[in-house]
Amino acid sequence: MKIKQIRNATLKITYAGKTFLIDPWLIGKGKFGSFADVPGFPFHTPDPVKEQIPMPIFDLPEPVEKILEGVDYYVITHIHPDHIDLNFADGTVGAPLDKNVTTLAQNEMDAAILKKSGFNDVQILTENSLQIGDVKLTKTPARHGIIKPMMDACGIIFQAENEKILYIAGDTVFFDGVEKTLKEFNPDVVALNSCAAELVDNGRLIMNDEDVEIVAKTVPNAKLVITHMDNVAHASITRHTMRGFLARRGVQNYFMPADGEVLEF
Repeated sequence: MKIKQIRNATLKITYAGKTFLIDPWLIGKGKFGSFADVPGFPFHTPDPVKEQIPMPIFDLPEPVEKILEGVDYYVITHIHPDHIDLNFADGTVGAPLDKNVTTLAQNEMDAAILKKSGFNDVQILTENSLQIGDVKLTKTPARHGIIKPMMDACGIIFQAENEKILYIAGDTVFFDGVEKTLKEFNPDVVALNSCAAELVDNGRLIMNDEDVEIVAKTVPNAKLVITHMDNVAHASITRHTMRGFLARRGVQNYFMPADGEVLEF
């Protein structure tokens, strides 16, 4: 498999001959605006200074056309505006995407939004697995907030003959659902969204360095890929600080790719 870090949680994964684009947030640097620009100003960060920072913080590592080149499937783990481009005016999503590409959604509600946005072939991931060519995709649970989860989110297990097992944990903190997934599937590669983003009402939304350490101890033979870094204002950990935190915790079996970097397993 090849995993290309695009930006934030956006990954381009080549697996068993198919190319999957995960959570394609493709808007230009700063074009989403800040939390203060969201209609109704519903989100607040513990540090109010962060509410004024335009997002994404960095631009894409290559043109959108290059990112979309050769993609067979889009995978949307959940519809949040840092995982797929969102038009607040009409509620549609994914403006730059090819609407004829098969798109995988976590549930009927997200599928309805994608269909409203013009996607012609939307399929729903399930816990009982979805077969895509030679690839078996299994939806896994996620908890998107330690105080009050923001909304449903999911992770995904990728399996195929002659490929290592890949677990995309998605937007989640470590909880018993993640632990069960790790023990049941024993993945070889685990991608963790780990910038410890947090909001006042929801608490920490995704993993931090302690969660990464727990995952590393739960599946000690797995290679961890640290992603969802350095592009949202409500993050509490950067790539730079994460390296120091993990060094102090003794975690070594990880990669933290730069935007545009490709990993091969």
